[in-house]
Amino acid sequence: MRILGRDRADNSVSIRLECDEDVWHLYNVLEVSDLITASTTRREEKAADKIRAERADKKRMTLGIRVEKIEFSDSEMRLKALGIIETGAQDLGQHHTLIFEPGETLRISKERWKSSQLGRLERAVDDTAKPRAVFVSLDQDDAVVAVMRQYGLKEVASIRSGRSGKRFEEKQGPDGYHDEILSKVKAVLEDDSPLIILGPGFEKEYLAETMRNKEPDMPKPHVYHTGQSGMQGINELMKKGLGADILRESRTGLEMEAVERLMEEIGRDGLATYGPSEVLAAAAAGAVEMLLVLDSKIREEDLDEVIKEVEGQRGKVLVVSSKHDAGAQLDALGGIAAVLRYKTT
Repeated sequence: MRILGRDRADNSVSIRLECDEDVWHLYNVLEVSDLITASTTRREEKAADKIRAERADKKRMTLGIRVEKIEFSDSEMRLKALGIIETGAQDLGQHHTLIFEPGETLRISKERWKSSQLGRLERAVDDTAKPRAVFVSLDQDDAVVAVMRQYGLKEVASIRSGRSGKRFEEKQGPDGYHDEILSKVKAVLEDDSPLIILGPGFEKEYLAETMRNKEPDMPKPHVYHTGQSGMQGINELMKKGLGADILRESRTGLEMEAVERLMEEIGRDGLATYGPSEVLAAAAAGAVEMLLVLDSKIREEDLDEVIKEVEGQRGKVLVVSSKHDAGAQLDALGGIAAVLRYKTT
């Protein structure tokens, strides 16, 4: 994401969406009643009076809509904002839908910007420059290719080996299992992306050898042993802290590590608390070392008071994505929790 400017006259921020994760950040910033101004297409007013067969082509124009409804598709990484046209060359007072994908530029005007919203925009700018880790989690029978996005893990391909029996011991099957995996990896691998191969048994080592022989230009993979394959294996890797030196720089890795620490403290009745009233009381006492808040809870509630309280006491605030397992754990705790400096009761 790129922040193009901020205008205090109308309390607006102009941004450019540079990658698909930026659409997710935008979803977490927009609210009903915001005024969004962007370039869009719409038929000219004259076309409204013509019969359907003679409708004019859509023309590009800049319109500002007052948002009434927001829809986000994480499969397509597309956001739709429906509202009433409030500024622009035509059709004032009518409904229009703005569609946002990577490459779009827009201006968002709010009555009041929450500190969490401005913080998310700034974080999105920093995260855009970070490479996305690519995972291959496999055994003899199946493989999953996944990408570490800023908001969580995303499975991008699933491959079956087609092998028969459980005692297949050749390093490279004649079925092209490894070749298909590598073709899927190459489709999502970016410059400087860390590549992590994991799983039970020896299949991961065989794949790494195939990669060295057939794709010498691909980055050297980091190979880890896990008890499971598939997405479960990737989550196991992250929860155990394996590859922490690689994953800690990623947003998802940071969030999963923080929630794991929280759960450990809760499990031993240690320095942790959860629930809105408990966390607010701990924040008021200056006891919060790290505040963890689910992104969906921030969309639903105004938590600026507790966030400012924690930041004012030099505590850390971490907004956790609801799109990965750690987010589901935090959701089960009410969507808000804290690691404490000391117990308050």
